[in-house]
Amino acid sequence: MTTRTQALVPIFIAAVIIGVVGLMSIPSESKLESVEFPRGIIMIDDVPLEVQIADTEPRRVRGLMFQDQLPYDQGMIFVFDKPGLYSLWMLNMQFPLDMIWFDEAGKIVHIEKDVPPCKTPLEIASCQSIVPEGQAVYVLEVTSGFVEQNNVTVDSILRIISI
Repeated sequence: MTTRTQALVPIFIAAVIIGVVGLMSIPSESKLESVEFPRGIIMIDDVPLEVQIADTEPRRVRGLMFQDQLPYDQGMIFVFDKPGLYSLWMLNMQFPLDMIWFDEAGKIVHIEKDVPPCKTPLEIASCQSIVPEGQAVYVLEVTSGFVEQNNVTVDSILRIISI
């Protein structure tokens, strides 16, 4: 007769092997701990912002995940190679955001204010992607309240100083 330990050992070994294979199959460029962001300066109307630049797929995947709330003079700008309907979500965020999508000319195509984070398992399971109303090349994420505090409207303009 098989003992409980004899039955559980193969199951445990199989679980470890599956876990190791799963971790090894994650593309290295997607591993969150290895992502670093260059920094730059942009302006929204006459408001300067220091931004982290997410201009590669690994950087865009990581975004602001796990970071502490940003001061109102900082943000993250997602830079894409061509115009498109780029959606964002709040997975593993620690604070709510305002999100602003811009076209190639720096004109706003969509604004989302006070988007809540998805941190708990229940929130993560229902975490939605935010899809803009128009095609964009840049998406700016800033701490919630930035849009109101700085009177950002669809008439506001993005100027790239250095990215």
